[in-house]
Amino acid sequence: AEAIWHEQVGVPMDRIQRLGDKDNFWQMGETGPCGPCSEIHIDRGPAFGPDGGPLHDPHGDRFLEFWNLVFMQFNQDKDGTRTPLPKPSIDTGAGLERILALMQGTDSVWETDVLYPLIEQGQSLTSKKYQAGNYEDRDSFSLRVLAEHARSATMLVNDGVFPSNENRGYVLRRIIRRAVRHAYLLGTEKLVMPSLSATAIEIMRSSPTSRAIQRCRLPSRRR
Repeated sequence: AEAIWHEQVGVPMDRIQRLGDKDNFWQMGETGPCGPCSEIHIDRGPAFGPDGGPLHDPHGDRFLEFWNLVFMQFNQDKDGTRTPLPKPSIDTGAGLERILALMQGTDSVWETDVLYPLIEQGQSLTSKKYQAGNYEDRDSFSLRVLAEHARSATMLVNDGVFPSNENRGYVLRRIIRRAVRHAYLLGTEKLVMPSLSATAIEIMRSSPTSRAIQRCRLPSRRR
């Protein structure tokens, strides 16, 4: 993989780092399919920290991982023995919203056009100020929770999931409950989910590839 990245793709050797099995070898558990992996990072520049690659950036502030390629070529037994798989493959995982952030030139996914309108709506509903890039500020954290949970709840209801005491319905119920709790932490007791849901619907409707999204009614009562 290192040779391919350098010789065929053209990545300079000083931009390729070996991080060892802890980071560059993926396995499902103690047994099962596994293999080495290539993690793809983007250098966001000196404003986010010193150079040195992911090896010297444990928190991913400057070097942001947005893609991972796992070369599934072994099966690991209980004793640790690894035997070649009869049909090796490549398992790939990409952070779509991270790619969107890179394409739009924002510092994080929260400032992209699929999430920031929800944060703006949260600010309007709670009169709290969002501080982009500040992950210690409690109000900013709660505004991010409101944005993400409102979108998640909206899409779940659109797919036919409703709050209940079991299975997917219970997951949705917990999402809404956590969003309401963070609204309280932001100092408001007003209903925030209906307005946030309406914003989420408009955002998703604007996507040319999205299927029809029906306006839904999120629970208006807190239990």
